[in-house]
Amino acid sequence: MDAVAVPPTRRALLRTAFTAAVLAGTAAALAPVLRARRPRPVTAPAPLAEETYRGRHIAVRSHQVWIDGRPLHVMRRADGSYLSGINHFESFATPLELARAAVDELGTERLALAAPHHG
Repeated sequence: MDAVAVPPTRRALLRTAFTAAVLAGTAAALAPVLRARRPRPVTAPAPLAEETYRGRHIAVRSHQVWIDGRPLHVMRRADGSYLSGINHFESFATPLELARAAVDELGTERLALAAPHHG
């Protein structure tokens, strides 16, 4: 006896289409999670810049600045420039320029110790 081919029913076609849509949606939803788990290349931190400016020791690493061993709060603006609480009306192209301007503004005063951040 020969087997007779039975055409798929409407229900079977809809079930197949629904399953394919669910699998595609799941794959799309999981793609960002799976990409985030990929190992990222390790980049070395920006080189440490140190100098003595007007008798004050300035140290800069990436976006962190210290003046005479005390941290200076630095904020990065959307345009890529930097500002600090010492002189927040003017922005500077680099953290080192910002540190020099802070030393100019401080004069002979010492930078206050930063309060711990809460969060």
